[in-house]
Amino acid sequence: MIKILGIDPGTGIMGWGLIEMNTGKIKPLKYGCIRTKPNTPQPERLAHIFDSLSVIIENNQPDEVAIEQLFFFKNQKTIISVAEARGVAIVAAKKFSLPVFEYTPLQVKQALTGYGRADKKQMQEMVRVSCRLKDCPKPDDAADALAIAICHGQTNRLIAD
Repeated sequence: MIKILGIDPGTGIMGWGLIEMNTGKIKPLKYGCIRTKPNTPQPERLAHIFDSLSVIIENNQPDEVAIEQLFFFKNQKTIISVAEARGVAIVAAKKFSLPVFEYTPLQVKQALTGYGRADKKQMQEMVRVSCRLKDCPKPDDAADALAIAICHGQTNRLIAD
């Protein structure tokens, strides 16, 4: 049995999702978002993300952390701030000596749907089905974080088999 914390990086909203993997079965434990206020200076936003994520890690004791890689970004204005938030998330995980695994959006989509170009709706439905949930997790950032955790759990299982 392994507890995996998935992180969908963002500055305004950072999604997180905690799952438990046991012999290939996925059990969602908790999920949510860390939110920062839009007009807050970036250093304060990053400190809030770090502190909030540290509390989540301390309270939930994951074994591993999976985070989405940034490999292409449409909005050039936000890529740097999102990359900084991603870095803060990695540092928070390393503060607790947790191993960090990184996945591209393509890898996450492929792991969940078998198709690297799956759309948002398909991904959310696969998260709902994989976690045996009645409804899709809200907001989208939390569902994305669960998808990243599931991707890691499935990839890890495939490597171990």
